[in-house]
Amino acid sequence: MTGESGKGSTFRVGLIQTRSGRTPAVNLDAVVKLIGEAKEGGASYVQTPEMTNIMEVSRDKLLATIAPEENDASLAMFRELARQFAIYLHIGSLAVKATPDKAANRSFLIDPHGEIAARYDKVHMFDVDLANGESYRESRSYRPGELAALHDLPWGRLGLTICYDLRFPALYRALAEAGASFLAIPSAFTQQTGEAHWHVLNRARAIENGCYVLAAAQGGKHENGRETYGHSLVVDPWGRIVAEGGTEPGVIFAEVDPAEVVAARSRVPSLQHGRRFEVVEPLAEPTHLRAIRGPA
Repeated sequence: MTGESGKGSTFRVGLIQTRSGRTPAVNLDAVVKLIGEAKEGGASYVQTPEMTNIMEVSRDKLLATIAPEENDASLAMFRELARQFAIYLHIGSLAVKATPDKAANRSFLIDPHGEIAARYDKVHMFDVDLANGESYRESRSYRPGELAALHDLPWGRLGLTICYDLRFPALYRALAEAGASFLAIPSAFTQQTGEAHWHVLNRARAIENGCYVLAAAQGGKHENGRETYGHSLVVDPWGRIVAEGGTEPGVIFAEVDPAEVVAARSRVPSLQHGRRFEVVEPLAEPTHLRAIRGPA
């Protein structure tokens, strides 16, 4: 394995688009079927969206339903599927109990032996009030992570992120500077914010870092009343959308060529040109200009 961009041959990805409800067992049945379809379609790397196991807005109901990582039945099943299918199975995120009063929004990368190769806890909490009256306070139920995460796949290095992280470009630049060729952004974007920003933000993260973006998404009207945007995306390092879903559950396939990372970064070597700088306090008047004032 290697962290150098562009290493390895072309491989096939399968992005699972789902519409999670409030019952983990029902959600598991639905996603297991789609993972099987992804395997049948030739995918070597399969990604599911954020909140694969449950979509619940009530903090009390969430904490009463989920379990700690070591007791999570869906994670055990996903590990067995990765081993059985001999694939990299990236569970975009599961809600797992971290403390008695807080959950973690945790991503799991499972290798073809069924071992957990990497974990990532969502760093940025979605605490917003939207213009249409929707309000979200993710920090009430979830404990934010503090560490970025990468892992070497046979085709290059993968950087792990989740949904709202997409709006914080410094995280992606740090992952790219640490050798990531692929940026995973499993999501559950709202309908309103997705219509406005989903495509442009994913394309921006790909372009500015010369990386592939792999973004499986939740889509449609959920059991809890929330509506998510869908449109799972694969974006190449030049910012071109090479595969896109709609709003219905299903599998989106794409061929990913690590050589495209090398090509994009050769054309525009912005990763090499980045410089550290300091921000100074604004001056009342630019030092290189002198104001010309008339008579008092």
